[in-house]
Amino acid sequence: MLKRLFESYLLLSRWMLAPFLAILTLALFGLVVKAGKKAWSLVSLLAEGQDLHVTLAMLNLIDITLIGALVVIVILSIYDNFVSRFSTEDHGNWPEWIGHIDFSQLKLRLMATIVAITAIELLEASIDADETTDRDLYFAVGIHLTFVFSTLILAAAERLSVHDSGSGTPPKG
Repeated sequence: MLKRLFESYLLLSRWMLAPFLAILTLALFGLVVKAGKKAWSLVSLLAEGQDLHVTLAMLNLIDITLIGALVVIVILSIYDNFVSRFSTEDHGNWPEWIGHIDFSQLKLRLMATIVAITAIELLEASIDADETTDRDLYFAVGIHLTFVFSTLILAAAERLSVHDSGSGTPPKG
């Protein structure tokens, strides 16, 4: 009896994640405002004909878009994996991946998006090399490579884990 009550309490506690997810949706509005400001500055840069700064402004917009997509993936995946399952039958226009991303796939998507974001940051730093110190450029390369290698290692570990668990034998090593 006590065990069942405690387990029910623990299962209900997953709903405490809902306010965090709601806050993340509000953060998306902040990203929209930031993107709007960047888009406005892009328009003014286009009017002035500053090609280098136009490219940097476009990369900033792509960066903000990737961050927004990352937030959406996190919100939907955490809700589906930890709070409550989505019922996708009633919503034929939903993306296919909703309701099908498990925690390992979420980690891989997060890491892949972070790699893309750091690649954009590195590209921005290299395009704006006149205003970027060598030290900052080296750090950007180091950070990017760290995320690339981390993602590759995580992907390899996930692949080995899935392969080993599918074979009926325990994972090696």
